[in-house]
Amino acid sequence: MLFVFFLKGIAVGIVIAVPVGPVGVLCVRRTVFDGRLFGFISGLGAASADTLFGIIAGFGLTVVADLLLDYQSWLRGAGGVFLLYLGASALGKRAVRLEKPAKSAENLFGAYLSTFVLTITNPVTILAFLGIFAAVGFTGAEATLPRAGMLVAGVLGGSLLWWLGLSLGAGLFRSSFRESHLLWLNRGSGAILTLSGIGLLISLLYDKLA
Repeated sequence: MLFVFFLKGIAVGIVIAVPVGPVGVLCVRRTVFDGRLFGFISGLGAASADTLFGIIAGFGLTVVADLLLDYQSWLRGAGGVFLLYLGASALGKRAVRLEKPAKSAENLFGAYLSTFVLTITNPVTILAFLGIFAAVGFTGAEATLPRAGMLVAGVLGGSLLWWLGLSLGAGLFRSSFRESHLLWLNRGSGAILTLSGIGLLISLLYDKLA
């Protein structure tokens, strides 16, 4: 029975991770320009944040959930500013080519931390987890601590499967990109990140003025 909840968790993790947003764009971008390892580590940062949200929802940590939701405007604002920085950095690159970066712990941790921060600045995901957990039968008498543990473990596994597949898939085409392709990919990803940041900040301003 516990294994069933693990499988449900895998499905939930994939469902949460699949929607393509700024983090997905960042993961693909890093895979193409820096290699599969950087792309996967970026995905790992997002998976860690999603798992943290899953823990909060699955184990009923309402105090933590309420605290994050109370400060969601500040968190989303920080996320918007960070997206603007990432987008501007991409658009500001003069030379666009495939890199062979030193795979140092510092560089990899930076890739991990950036996507973790971007994901954690959207605490509304907790509400999505609560809804999906209820939909898969994790409610009432079914919501025991062992089942919550298996469900959350599955969420991590499912999210990692998605990011691994995305980084490996994007990596397959890495060597086939020409300089002109890389130029447009750089501009496109930078524009998406920048516009995502602008859109997020405008939505926050609208909410404040409404």
